[in-house]
Amino acid sequence: MSTTSDAPEAGTTRLVDHLAAELARAGVTHLFGVGGANIEDLYDAVHRGGAIRGVVAKHEFSAVTMADGCARTTGRLGVVAATSGGGAMNLVPGLAEAYASRVPVLAVVGQPPTGQEGLGAFQDSSGRAGSFDARAVFAPVSRFCARVDDADSLRELLPRAIAAAQADPRGPAVLLLPKDVQQARIRLPDHQTAPTPGGPAPGASPAPTASSSARLDTEALAAASGTLHEAERVLVIAGEGVAAADARAELAELARRLGAWVAVTPDAKDVFDNRDPRFAGVAGVMGHANVEDCLRRADVCLLVGTRLPLLARGGLDRALATTEVVCLGPEPPFVAGCEVGGDLRQVLRAVTDRLPSRSRACPRHAGPLPTPLPGTASPARGRTVPHAQAVAAVEAALPDDAHVFVDAGNAGASAIHLLPAPPHGRFVVAVGMGGMGYTFGAGIGAALATGRRTYVLAGDGAFFMHGMEVHTAVEYAAPVTFVIFNNHAHAMCAMREEFLQGSGRRSDLFRRTDLAAGVAAAFPSLQVTDARDAEQLRLALLRGNAGDGPAFVALDCDPREIPPFLPLQSFAEAAPAAQGTQVPHGTQAADSAEGTDRKESANERGVVHVG
Repeated sequence: MSTTSDAPEAGTTRLVDHLAAELARAGVTHLFGVGGANIEDLYDAVHRGGAIRGVVAKHEFSAVTMADGCARTTGRLGVVAATSGGGAMNLVPGLAEAYASRVPVLAVVGQPPTGQEGLGAFQDSSGRAGSFDARAVFAPVSRFCARVDDADSLRELLPRAIAAAQADPRGPAVLLLPKDVQQARIRLPDHQTAPTPGGPAPGASPAPTASSSARLDTEALAAASGTLHEAERVLVIAGEGVAAADARAELAELARRLGAWVAVTPDAKDVFDNRDPRFAGVAGVMGHANVEDCLRRADVCLLVGTRLPLLARGGLDRALATTEVVCLGPEPPFVAGCEVGGDLRQVLRAVTDRLPSRSRACPRHAGPLPTPLPGTASPARGRTVPHAQAVAAVEAALPDDAHVFVDAGNAGASAIHLLPAPPHGRFVVAVGMGGMGYTFGAGIGAALATGRRTYVLAGDGAFFMHGMEVHTAVEYAAPVTFVIFNNHAHAMCAMREEFLQGSGRRSDLFRRTDLAAGVAAAFPSLQVTDARDAEQLRLALLRGNAGDGPAFVALDCDPREIPPFLPLQSFAEAAPAAQGTQVPHGTQAADSAEGTDRKESANERGVVHVG
């Protein structure tokens, strides 16, 4: 290995130039990150190469979520770059989300020069002489983590990292790249192929073909297909894995042949047409009562592309315990059942081929009716817009091909419960780690990577964490509309404190902030609206749709409004019941309307604990 010199050897290039070229060949179009001395050479290479657009974020967490949003909306590898020290450590929570949600992301992390390791180098994380080892930090949140000790080893490590990120189970890969290795010169590779946008990654596994069906477990496949063929009533619960595998068409065809109801997990609203007569609603703690009704009537519950974690099965465990379960997907479920592993598209096609080709109508069902909620815990203060009205305004303005990114909190629960997914766009909820503020970076990454209008739906708590990425949207003219539901609180936390602890603490209830005025003052070129009612919100969103760049809309909401989130609903219902008082409006009516197939009431289900 040799370092950069004034007269570089003919037929050689800097390692970072080679890295940028290989990423472009793998279909990478954007590199997200924050600069610094130990990663600046990579940014220089990206700038000089011209095939990849470098995007500078305000914080490394948001840079990871930009790469995450890019990957979720394009199906390609998302790439993030950060310098050493605090910049590297700021990547960890974003990579943890990508790991938990199976999102293919490559993180290139700068390190101090190798000659300074163990000698008191600034931001040393080599593990030498009392410094911590960055590999030990990143390994638990990555599918592959390696240190590039010399220039030649990158030829082997880069394809391995990309393949690991894109193989099931998908997730992040991390390459630790010392500054002197970045600057080293290597011989140009033999290939001279031009970059192919969206092309296969070097070293990645080829797409499954029909001939690869022999790799499936034929015994498990036959058992699952036989169970489904004999079932009169089937409830499908589809998850994010359907989107990751681009298997929406296969899911729809299987549902057609089974005559099945189709529910979705909270992070997978876009995997099945929300306006299809078969659509049963969202499963789990932010979901619809109809899903539980259908599950109790079903002979078989078919899980497709989901392991059915607690957020997706909350309130359903008792019904699942008495229903036969079949699971299709690359990973085993969290509930007992017949499993068929492997590539999801391949498995769906194999199961469908074993069923009669006729189309069957699904049995009648109520559909995804909104849950009647207990009344607001106290009178609204000032001008506020109810979540249901705000979500209806978003629905009225949302373009059919838009992407939607929903953040954590009360507003997020309302959006998941009430807002239909756009017919031709993603509906993304980061439930892997559930980190507040995820959507600001993710929405920007999606908008820049796809060029489509992208909606970010978040609360003020999420905004105060990572909302200054609005600056990034303005700098890069990203077509993102930020909709901030400002209840001047960490309202979900405040409700838990009241219901669970009877606490008089007010630390999660804040003084009023005028976000629209502040953002308008900070970014004079940004289209900003302070929406005082649902109609003003709708009109502001339509104006944003008509523009090419970002828009920002803030509206006030009531921090005491109880969202469609089962743990909070059960707390609210349990408290008056324990005191011998009447349950708030809507709850008893909902129980009586659930039909004779229901074997227990809301009170008998008890309080559901999540988080």
